[in-house]
Amino acid sequence: MNKRVVAGILLVVVVEVCAIFAPDRRAVLWASGAAVAMLLLGVRWFLSSADTGEPDEPKSNDPAELLQRWVSHTETLVSRAESTRTDWDRHLRPRLAREFASATGQRQHKDPAAFDATGRMLFGPQLWQWVDPNNVARKGGNVPGPGREVLNEILRRLELL
Repeated sequence: MNKRVVAGILLVVVVEVCAIFAPDRRAVLWASGAAVAMLLLGVRWFLSSADTGEPDEPKSNDPAELLQRWVSHTETLVSRAESTRTDWDRHLRPRLAREFASATGQRQHKDPAAFDATGRMLFGPQLWQWVDPNNVARKGGNVPGPGREVLNEILRRLELL
């Protein structure tokens, strides 16, 4: 929409400049009026076409559909646990770190040492390496991830909180 409005205003300015340099200035008013009319008709057409479009995916409150979406989302997350370390770092680690911070009340930006100590105490060093938001692999991310068993154990320990 913004591009069309700018283009319309630019059209009006171009018509005005052309009309000023034209030898017969009687057409200035008519040319300006025509340019403004085209701009207004274009904006009206755009707004009317935008109002009739329906949303891509209407949100439903149907319990069966909500459950199906939740199951699909959960299956996707579990499959990422059995995928590569890159997938784990990109999709699971941020979520697990947020859940950990929310459950414990520790915030990494306030006290990083306390955040790390709480994580090591709750998960142990073996599991904490898969939750710690600072342990993202910069290289070698195509190695296998920790797997479903590690994810289950991390989630079990988070549930204990």
